[in-house]
Amino acid sequence: MAKVEEKQPVVKEIAERIDGAQSLVLVDTRGLTVVQDTELRKALRAEGVSFKVYKNTMMHIAFEGTDFAGLDQFLAGPSAMAISKEDATAPARVIAKFAKGNDKLEIKGGIVEGKVYDAAGIAEIAKIPSRETLLSKMLGSLQSPVTNFARVIKQIAEKKAEGAPVEATAEAPAPAEAAAETAPVTEA
Repeated sequence: MAKVEEKQPVVKEIAERIDGAQSLVLVDTRGLTVVQDTELRKALRAEGVSFKVYKNTMMHIAFEGTDFAGLDQFLAGPSAMAISKEDATAPARVIAKFAKGNDKLEIKGGIVEGKVYDAAGIAEIAKIPSRETLLSKMLGSLQSPVTNFARVIKQIAEKKAEGAPVEATAEAPAPAEAAAETAPVTEA
């Protein structure tokens, strides 16, 4: 069997892995111990990131004609690739966090949502929180005014139930003020 025929399944495997990927980060893992490599793979798997070492020539052939062709400039020396199809920032986040405690791990570069980044760019992307974290922060921001308004209404209802006169306080504005704060402003 010719060498080209032997390489085709590997190239096909790489092409399947990168198909639909949101991000790919190339790293050099030379110098990592087996324990460190296992820790890195475990952390990546926990975030839904696949990680595998391939020959640079195989990656080069698989990247040709795709959005990942820009990674050819980073294919020197041993290379491993971390791929995520769900969270675009996950490979960069996990690898950058791991690299802080393991100076042997070298980030070469990567692609996030179709744009090529060098090692410094990947380090900046690693600072972006996960999608779930961003969504929960946004939901909390949206929910806060509604929660505060509900709390004020509840306090007013409790005071009316007690028979006490309702007074506007700094914490609980009068109903007319609360309604005015939430009403849209229109020009006459």
